[in-house]
Amino acid sequence: MSPLEKPRKRVGNPPQKLQKSSRKWMYIALVLIVVAIAAVAFVILQNSSFNTKNNNGSSTGNPIAIFNTSLGTFKVELFRDKMPITVNNFVKLVNDGFYNGMIFYRISDNFMIQAGRYFPNGTEKFSPYGNVPFETSDVKHVDGAISMASTGAKTGGSAEFFICDGIQSSLDGNYAAFGVTIEGIEVVRNIASQPQDNSNPAGGGKPYTDIVIKSITIE
Repeated sequence: MSPLEKPRKRVGNPPQKLQKSSRKWMYIALVLIVVAIAAVAFVILQNSSFNTKNNNGSSTGNPIAIFNTSLGTFKVELFRDKMPITVNNFVKLVNDGFYNGMIFYRISDNFMIQAGRYFPNGTEKFSPYGNVPFETSDVKHVDGAISMASTGAKTGGSAEFFICDGIQSSLDGNYAAFGVTIEGIEVVRNIASQPQDNSNPAGGGKPYTDIVIKSITIE
């Protein structure tokens, strides 16, 4: 029999041991894929939950105040869940159109911007609802916090407010912070950094160019 006619050996299946090893690694790979998919899904759900809770800064139904100014727009979450008296007073004034056309009459870089009393021509306007009681909570004067201006520490305010440019921890417990800027903090910083006359003994002063609150609306 010539070599060409020599019967060929039949090629059989791989040994059973090798098949089991191959299946074992296949199962491990599948488990790893499932774990990876689960991890990705968890991250997506967490981000979705975070975005839902923090959309416009609130998961509690807190109102959002939209400030439309001559230097831009920013949004502030009002902590009605923690400062109901102060927030309800502010919202009532906003809905009355009380602040429309007023100016930020006192500003200070790395400190705050203040409004709620004067118009560009110097005319003053006071709240028709009078003062509200001084309200306290765990709300701090963090960067972008909105707080009630008043005649002194631990004294209830009426309509004037200020927004912090940077953290102002020294004001905690002495003034009623009731919300925080959630969008447009760069607008707050820009307002605070405008040239001003340093006319206020407590810091800052009136800007040389009027910065007007065109409107505030509640979302």
